[in-house]
Amino acid sequence: MSGTGQPGGLVSFLPFAIILGIFYVMILMPMQKRQKKVQEFQGALKVGDKIITTSGIYGQITRVNDKSIQVQIADKVRIEIARASIGGYQGQEPVVPDTNS
Repeated sequence: MSGTGQPGGLVSFLPFAIILGIFYVMILMPMQKRQKKVQEFQGALKVGDKIITTSGIYGQITRVNDKSIQVQIADKVRIEIARASIGGYQGQEPVVPDTNS
């Protein structure tokens, strides 16, 4: 009586593959799109842009380096910050998602 045997290996793997596919489409794809958008934004920063940092500091870019940016936050007050800490342009929706919530 061979009718009560185990299902094939491929059939038992199918639900796992479907769950992985759903996980990829619902979680990983949007994260990759958001990360690409952030990288494009940070790569396009230029002198004169009015920005806000992820910590809430408003300023204007005065110098751009590979890894850091100099921002003027008041008259004759300039700070050097990491590119990754730029959250977005002043008056617009933040590009970098808030990681505190």
